[in-house]
Amino acid sequence: MAVLAGVGAWTVCLSALTPSAVAQDAQSQQWYLKAMQAEKMWEVSTGKGVKVAVVDSGIDSSTPSLKGQVLPGKDVSRLPGSTETDKTGHGTTMAELIAGTGKSGSLKGLAPDAKIIPIRVSLKGTDGKTSWDPIIAGVRAAADTDAQIISMSIGNVAPDPHLLDAVKYAAKKGKLLLASAGNDGAKRNEPNYPAGYAYAAGVAATDESGKVADFSNTASRPDMAAPGVNIPSWCTETREDYCSGRNGTSAAAALASASAALLWSKHPDWTANQVLRVLLKTAGLQGKNVKPSKYIGYGSVRPRINLLEGEGDPGDPEISPLTNKKLGPPAKKSSDSSESGNADGAPDKVKVADSASDDDEGSAVLPVIGVGAGVVVLAGGGFAFARMRRKSGT
Repeated sequence: MAVLAGVGAWTVCLSALTPSAVAQDAQSQQWYLKAMQAEKMWEVSTGKGVKVAVVDSGIDSSTPSLKGQVLPGKDVSRLPGSTETDKTGHGTTMAELIAGTGKSGSLKGLAPDAKIIPIRVSLKGTDGKTSWDPIIAGVRAAADTDAQIISMSIGNVAPDPHLLDAVKYAAKKGKLLLASAGNDGAKRNEPNYPAGYAYAAGVAATDESGKVADFSNTASRPDMAAPGVNIPSWCTETREDYCSGRNGTSAAAALASASAALLWSKHPDWTANQVLRVLLKTAGLQGKNVKPSKYIGYGSVRPRINLLEGEGDPGDPEISPLTNKKLGPPAKKSSDSSESGNADGAPDKVKVADSASDDDEGSAVLPVIGVGAGVVVLAGGGFAFARMRRKSGT
């Protein structure tokens, strides 16, 4: 869904290959719940007490899965309607993946007792001169709520200093930001933002076997991965049934956000830095002194390693595991120095020329062996994990 004419394209990061209706039988297709040992984790944590701001297309709180799960939010989309208006079903699906109750066979959230704060933004543009504004306003609006986690299943290949300002503003307010890495890995494979910024953790997509999906963007240098292939989702405006065969890093970002909610509910005194650090330390090759992978970062999220096995050192509450630096209080732009020319003084993870981007339509998985630098996939806990990649201190 293009938003920026002539500048770049905001896209939701969920696509489909010949989707078919699955009616209210969504849970039978949520393969990752068993793989992640969700039932066992729910005996320890269900996400209760944690609020997740979902910056997306709006959230229909009347679905069976979301009744009683959605709190008041904010609509900065400049479109007709309210936070309850979701023309695409994208935002509603993301909210259900995070905190759905699963009632009547609907989607069951990975953190079913978490609460959702909807932040509705424009995923379709109107004025190219102002279409950045709703996204930026959405991130800032999410930062000003009492949500601990900000889930962003959106992306744009064109970096913007004002978006970076907004992301850093949210991080400085103690929010944990997770963003989809993008779906153009098999095509242009250009960095996506906000996932490409060091203050947001980028999330890649994996399939049922734990392999990274070929559409999953690597240029955004993801920090972690989560399931993103064959995920049921709403596919009609009327919300009469779900569709199967949906793929994208959107779902992966939502499930990573839900994983964070499970950890934060179990450890309410932790900071965003500590929750993220444990997510990273318990992903992939746990305890191995290896570099992160450019394909899936530190590996696929495994909150069970902490919840069920008690592993994962939260570390320093003030130091970001992404930058290895202390954010400190918000600073004026004029006092910041910049390594990459961004307005708020925080360098990007990567540099990229402005260009347009479209949602990826593919769903095949990456062969893993023999692609680019080659990713070694190792089995573990129902998933396979690539070698870990350490993000630079940007």
